[in-house]
Amino acid sequence: MTRIRLKYSKYGKVRFLSHRDMAKVVERAIRRSHVPVAYSQGFSPRPKLHFGLALPTGYESDAEYLDIDLDPDRVGNRDPEVIAEGLQECVPRGITICEAAKVDPKGLSLQEMVTSTVWVARTGGVEEQLRERCSDLLKASTIEIEIERKGKQRREDLRPLLLALEVLETPTKESITPGPRLTFELGTKPRSIRPSELLDVLGITEPLGVRRMYQWTDSDATMHGPLGEPAPPSTHAKAPAS
Repeated sequence: MTRIRLKYSKYGKVRFLSHRDMAKVVERAIRRSHVPVAYSQGFSPRPKLHFGLALPTGYESDAEYLDIDLDPDRVGNRDPEVIAEGLQECVPRGITICEAAKVDPKGLSLQEMVTSTVWVARTGGVEEQLRERCSDLLKASTIEIEIERKGKQRREDLRPLLLALEVLETPTKESITPGPRLTFELGTKPRSIRPSELLDVLGITEPLGVRRMYQWTDSDATMHGPLGEPAPPSTHAKAPAS
């Protein structure tokens, strides 16, 4: 079996598609572009697609990933670039397929391999106040928050999963989105914290926009993306957990 991994971005109005809706969009694009996808067995066969970490509805992204298993017995082109070009013609405006490559079908799944994600949020508000709040968080040894998972409330310590946090320079007056921007890196192991939960701690309940910039895995003692993309030089200060 051949597995193709795609990297795509998501901007504009399509950011309001939920994770489930996005899966339906991809399935429809695969049918329309005649990708020789493999199907599951059983009464209601489904295409064998493997999505990465879910992107919260309303957020944009530079780095989303999807694995597609190809059926060796079906007729169709198996070249990753050809598959990517065909899918691009069939997805809605705002979704751009950036890269495609073959990967080991026996390797870790996307959800298993990603160990951290990097985000940028447009916050509005006052830059000086935001810097003070971030400084207080980085000095804290614990950051207890109330979270809800599967309908159950529990308390978690956010601090071990806060790997980096920095306020970026306020855009110029000519910018259509004035106000400070916040960049942060959140760990995903052994559990994950949602960006909104960090923003709530900072008093940002209605950000102007949030975008996922990177997804990283630290396998082989090096930081890289799920398609082997090397991590760029950090644009923000690391904040090791206490």
